[in-house]
Amino acid sequence: MTTRHIIDIPGYAAPHSPYSHAVVANGFVFVSGQIPVKPGGRPTEIVGTTMHEQTRQCLRNIRTILEAAGSSLDRVVKVTVLLVRTDLYQEMNEAYAEFFPGPKPARAMAKFGADIPGVLVAIEAIATI
Repeated sequence: MTTRHIIDIPGYAAPHSPYSHAVVANGFVFVSGQIPVKPGGRPTEIVGTTMHEQTRQCLRNIRTILEAAGSSLDRVVKVTVLLVRTDLYQEMNEAYAEFFPGPKPARAMAKFGADIPGVLVAIEAIATI
């Protein structure tokens, strides 16, 4: 089995902790939980103040990582959404739906426990290559 760690992505912030943005193994891409960081910005420079804006940025970041790994959003099979505020679920869902117009991946939701100033949502994904 060959494993490839996706850490350096042109124009994308480096991981802010000891992790890989994604790991490719056995025909899958496992994308770490992504917060709405600004492309080309600092590792914790957040885009947006609303759940809509932050959800869209998380998913754009996931798309960038998947493409760097040789995959795409239409190959996502599982998503986990981590919400800081569960009362903003509907807003997250509206923005999320824009990125998965066709068949929907499996999805789980959980309360986000990390305390990162300004962050409302984090999203992780699993896709095929």
